[in-house]
Amino acid sequence: MLPETLSIKVTPTAHSRIGEVDFENLPFGRIFSDHMLVMDYRDGEWQQPEIMAFGNLSLHPATSAIHYGQSIFEGMKANKAEDGEILIFRPDMNAHRFKESCERMCMPTIPDDVFIELVRKIVEVDKNWVPSKEGDSLYIRPYMFATDDFIGIKPSETYKFVIFTCPVGAYYSEPVNVKIEEFYTRASAGGVGRAKTAGNYGAALFPAKQGQLKGFHQLVWTDSKEHKYIEESGTMNIVFVINGVLVTPSEETDTILRGVTKRSVIEVAQSWGIPVEERKVSVEEIVNAIKDGSLTDAFGAGTAATIAPIVKIGFRDEVLNLPPLEGREISIKIKNYLDDLKGGKVEDTHGWCLHV
Repeated sequence: MLPETLSIKVTPTAHSRIGEVDFENLPFGRIFSDHMLVMDYRDGEWQQPEIMAFGNLSLHPATSAIHYGQSIFEGMKANKAEDGEILIFRPDMNAHRFKESCERMCMPTIPDDVFIELVRKIVEVDKNWVPSKEGDSLYIRPYMFATDDFIGIKPSETYKFVIFTCPVGAYYSEPVNVKIEEFYTRASAGGVGRAKTAGNYGAALFPAKQGQLKGFHQLVWTDSKEHKYIEESGTMNIVFVINGVLVTPSEETDTILRGVTKRSVIEVAQSWGIPVEERKVSVEEIVNAIKDGSLTDAFGAGTAATIAPIVKIGFRDEVLNLPPLEGREISIKIKNYLDDLKGGKVEDTHGWCLHV
């Protein structure tokens, strides 16, 4: 629970917009719930958080986040169980990663328990916005940015923390085509690749667009030094199945974002006795495994993407076709299990779901 000095003020909206929403046809990230939570940091401490009507923020033209990039975010989802209960999937992992991003970007941290309670409370206030349709969910976006009205390169002394939510459908409506990127770099050693900071995504837009013009949904980023080793994809971590072993790039390097969904995939697979290897994964290994038939599955794992099957991988002048979706037993089984877990259809033996 929140410390008493951080009790949450709730000012409900006077006019709900929920009646205007077609919950049978939800795009991703374009419909916003009635409320948002706002909490300011000044004078060396967090002020009282307030849940208020969703609306625009007023910013000074010199707001330092705009000029110097101190901006971080998280993403998670809430789902509605068959009995109507609302479940948030693994918010503790998002809280921990948010704190790591804060530290790397020289921003004030929020204690994990405070972060989780703020998330829980905004979902509770807008619980009617959690979709009931199978496969849909309430996307939760906490973020923080620097707010000093000052032009000068130094850490801001003031910050704004905000959470809003969006009822969403699927991020990818079809299997994914990806291209292995060997020129542009997402992150380099010693940089901010492990932080979920806005600049990482801005820097990726141009190379991703070049890939999309060639018919690929996303890029597969490789290491910045040699472009020999696979790291992650644009909106998700990446997982392969080779000779029955679940193989994925190790997160020990500081160039890969630690994924909540990927970690869940790994832990579920291990609990089922499926062999897992977290290690360096070379481009050459993956290309050869596709060609000799030992690679039977590849998929992205992310909060927005969930489990996204990869059907084609572009490498230089080749487009490599992966095995048919019907035979991908491991990823299908894991996806179905995670979907059932988030929807309250199976027992939560891992203790991953927060009950709102």
